[in-house]
Amino acid sequence: MLFISWNIDSLNAAIEHKSARGEMTWAVLNEIAAQNPDVFAIQETKLKATGPTPKQLTVLGDLFPDYEIVWRSSQARAGYAGTMMLYRNTYAPIVSAPVIGAPDVMDDEGRILTLEFPKFFVSTVYTPNSGSALARLGDRQGWDDAYRTYISTLDAQKPVIFSGDFNVAHTEIDLKNPKTNRKNAGFTDEEREKFSALLAAGFTDTFRYLHPDARDMYTWWAQIAKTSKINNSGWRIDYYLASERLNDKLVRSEIVDTGLRQDHAPILLEVDI
Repeated sequence: MLFISWNIDSLNAAIEHKSARGEMTWAVLNEIAAQNPDVFAIQETKLKATGPTPKQLTVLGDLFPDYEIVWRSSQARAGYAGTMMLYRNTYAPIVSAPVIGAPDVMDDEGRILTLEFPKFFVSTVYTPNSGSALARLGDRQGWDDAYRTYISTLDAQKPVIFSGDFNVAHTEIDLKNPKTNRKNAGFTDEEREKFSALLAAGFTDTFRYLHPDARDMYTWWAQIAKTSKINNSGWRIDYYLASERLNDKLVRSEIVDTGLRQDHAPILLEVDI
């Protein structure tokens, strides 16, 4: 099966594609559609609390015919966060939008969607950012603990394949400039330790498992720095993780090339499952 995951940074911007950046996002979305994934997970949809508009659903339906579309929008803040999953309509998974007991209003920000298939789970997550001056770091740590418990609960039932923007570069080879970012959101000791704890709970970073020595391979480049993509000053903060017992079934785990488009790149996982 083929899985693709992407923090799209506004589904509507892609659907409308009225700006140069929107055109690039639209092109990437079309490239993903051409790959015909079995499941396509999207984070940071920034949809209204009521979900996609009729136009958005029509455009997605045209681009991804024969797919079912499910979503979860933020109820805490309009046009913020949110997740979506598209899956082939030959499947009939059970869809859930779990509440994990996260701090503050994080459970209301539409951050997790899960599909239960007969023999495995597929889930996607948009992990909260610790924020400017690490204002949300404490809550982020609480989220990480609650999320690890949730995923472990799924794993106790059947294997789990889960993806998303985890908002952390795990090791020094997962970002271009580790020394100067040591105390910045996404590369604090606390965030990295929580990610290590997640892996230690029985899960595999599929990209690192298949590419143990890969360097300069990133999934995010800051938009605020105009030359970040040109200079490849990036971070690997988007992951496909999987239950360790699926390790021998991993076929490929890759980062999709988005050309000059900054922000997040999609990630791809193929599993013989």
